[in-house]
Amino acid sequence: MKAIINGKILTKDKILENKVLLFDKEVVDICDEIDNENVEIIDAKNLYISPGLIDIHIHGSNNYDTMDKTDIAVEEIGKSIAKTGVTSFLPTTMTMSKDNIYNALDNIRHSMNKNYGGAQVLGAHLEGPFINSKYKGAQSDKYILQPNFSFIKNYTDVIKIISYSPETDVNLQFTKKIKENSNIILSIAHTNATYDESIRAIENGVSHITHLFNAMTPLNHRELGVVGAALTSNVYCEIICDNIHINSNLYQFVLKNKGKDKVILITDSMRAGCMPNGKYDLGGQEVFVNNGVARLSSGNLAGSVLTLNKAVYNFMKNTNLTINEAINLASINPAKSINISDTKGSLEINKDADISLFDEEMNCYMSILRGEIIYNNLTK
Repeated sequence: MKAIINGKILTKDKILENKVLLFDKEVVDICDEIDNENVEIIDAKNLYISPGLIDIHIHGSNNYDTMDKTDIAVEEIGKSIAKTGVTSFLPTTMTMSKDNIYNALDNIRHSMNKNYGGAQVLGAHLEGPFINSKYKGAQSDKYILQPNFSFIKNYTDVIKIISYSPETDVNLQFTKKIKENSNIILSIAHTNATYDESIRAIENGVSHITHLFNAMTPLNHRELGVVGAALTSNVYCEIICDNIHINSNLYQFVLKNKGKDKVILITDSMRAGCMPNGKYDLGGQEVFVNNGVARLSSGNLAGSVLTLNKAVYNFMKNTNLTINEAINLASINPAKSINISDTKGSLEINKDADISLFDEEMNCYMSILRGEIIYNNLTK
């Protein structure tokens, strides 16, 4: 049994002071004092005690990428992002060859729920290959395919989210088959869909929008596009809050339109995450990183080098949210969106003891996964 003392506990609804967080593999209690001598004490030193963050859209970090052929890549990403307060994540694929995608999914399956000393691998986020070349962004159009269930049928146990373009799905056959035969979440992405096409897809089971505003039809006063469908329906919306992918003045606008429960902060980080400026690759394409911005040689943004703790900080600084409310956008909201909120996403009794310690600028000092410390930078 462990206990964290001298910290400010962030629950979904409030900030608790002068309380003790008691936990084993699960949260045992939030109480006033410790009445058991056989408890390991962690002194939070007045830091925030937060639920562990959940990144449902991340390609890479620390010079590793989900699409790397080595089977250690996913776990090296998980070890790296544990230093930023992330305790679970969905490694995210790219539009590449079928063999490359299957290799990545096999590696993810191998690492799922494995205790390896980093953030928990919850499954895969399949971004592409079912996208529209007009809005391919940093994805390669060489391997773009029309949506088909047979492509993913052997991986329905691994894939948690598929980001795709519904307008390329003839009569929404793929959409309907996914919803009838799996628990996979469908998310609109890299898409030229109209407002009407988007709404039809949502009516048939789509529940997410991938990196809102980026790589999709914009909001126009005559054609509302995917952005309009996102803002006027009940779907979850991912956003990349690096103050580069979208203007930070939009954060409050999105929050006002979507509400606190439907916004999800993601990183969309590529292998240059937690790395210095330089030349890297993403999906077989050269990426140049300079001053926190990752671009292809064409100038297109190529994912980000954002970390999820800094996404929370950026969103909080540009909205009227309190720190615990901002944390919700990277913890309980993603957990709800992929149907794991019964065990993860908030500090509640009997939920997994996934915990992170942050200061006021969201710098991470400790990460705990199911009661075990996976990152520790607390000074003695």
